[in-house]
Amino acid sequence: MKQLEVQIMGQAYLLGCPDGGESRLLEAVEKVDTAMCRIRDGGKVRARDRIAVLAALNLAFDLADKSSDTVQAPVHAASFGTGDHPAQGVQTPDDRVLLASLLERLDVALGTDGRLL
Repeated sequence: MKQLEVQIMGQAYLLGCPDGGESRLLEAVEKVDTAMCRIRDGGKVRARDRIAVLAALNLAFDLADKSSDTVQAPVHAASFGTGDHPAQGVQTPDDRVLLASLLERLDVALGTDGRLL
């Protein structure tokens, strides 16, 4: 297993990565960083752990939208403060594994701050 050092919201994290998974991990880091920075820049939430939870919920909601057969109005936009995200595509088993992996990595990164979910 390889380790990559990444930056999320200006803070360095050393993450384990399976061989050949570097590009997927970097893509996931970019999505998490973008989601967290968008929430932080919105100015309503300042605590890093709360920003991480809201970003994780937004990403999970987007994945759930992908698996939905019917398009519904996004509920998370106003509640979580990151803007509208239309439902797209279909959620795959890889999406579920990626989400579980991201949540686990966020839990590890937060360490003693507590578990996200």
